[in-house]
Amino acid sequence: MALSSLLDQLGPEILDPEEETFLLFSQDIPSQNLGFVDPRSATLDLNVAGKDFVIHQSPTILNRPGSTTGAVVWKITPLVADWLAASDNLFFATGVLSSSSAVLELGCGISGLVGLVLAPLVARYTLTDQSYVARLVEKNIGENSHLLNAKQLGNAPQKRKGKPLAARPRADVQFVPLDWELDEVTPSLTGDGSNKSFDAVVACDCIYNESLIKPLVQACADACRLGRADESSNADRPAVCLVAQQLRDPAIFEGWIQEFSRYFRVWRVPHSALSKELRSNPGFVVHLGILQTTGELHNQS
Repeated sequence: MALSSLLDQLGPEILDPEEETFLLFSQDIPSQNLGFVDPRSATLDLNVAGKDFVIHQSPTILNRPGSTTGAVVWKITPLVADWLAASDNLFFATGVLSSSSAVLELGCGISGLVGLVLAPLVARYTLTDQSYVARLVEKNIGENSHLLNAKQLGNAPQKRKGKPLAARPRADVQFVPLDWELDEVTPSLTGDGSNKSFDAVVACDCIYNESLIKPLVQACADACRLGRADESSNADRPAVCLVAQQLRDPAIFEGWIQEFSRYFRVWRVPHSALSKELRSNPGFVVHLGILQTTGELHNQS
């Protein structure tokens, strides 16, 4: 079973959120300021997974009052995107993710970079965030559309003389506005009437504000719960929730992992399973959650 194979590689389940917080913050975490790639530039040229992406961002929106941190690219984002797209990534290697998977990203920010990189490797990728990012997310999808051809599995067919190869299908990536505090997570997010759930939920560097912890975790749980109501989904393969973040404040982190553990069984992705670039940044960490069953929730309460 794909999930069992994945969990075997993750090591022990996290049973004590306070201990996990202590273990992570007892290490020497270098200061990376807030963690932006370049908060002053309106355009970034980023090489991720062997492809050159042009990403538009908005320093102007970043400096507006209110929560607009998604207006620029964070340092962990290209590293996570590159790691997920690697041929030896444990999620693809174990079959938890495949070319038939549907993925939902929460808090994609203006760049949509993780989705742009991962979409060609899966069947459907849905980017979500507050509506203020919509214009630039769509612009980034269009700007990088030439990189969004779906990955061809196996050996590429040889071109016959006089007959051009048929164009590979474009990856299915879309943006849908979703505010964790105001909007409901529903099957309509898939954008596909025949599919009503997701195989994976991704959140990359969304944990920085204490007031957003509960809405974010609730959105993660609601998204993973869609599969249980979807008769066409495989009940033996529950959705996985992947949360990557930069460690900044132990109180914020502990608040998140305590809330996350109320709904999910939780594992930390070990260093050995991360890319060299993620391993070399001790302030970056990735956790995996599997939604608890009804019985497990009752036992916890």
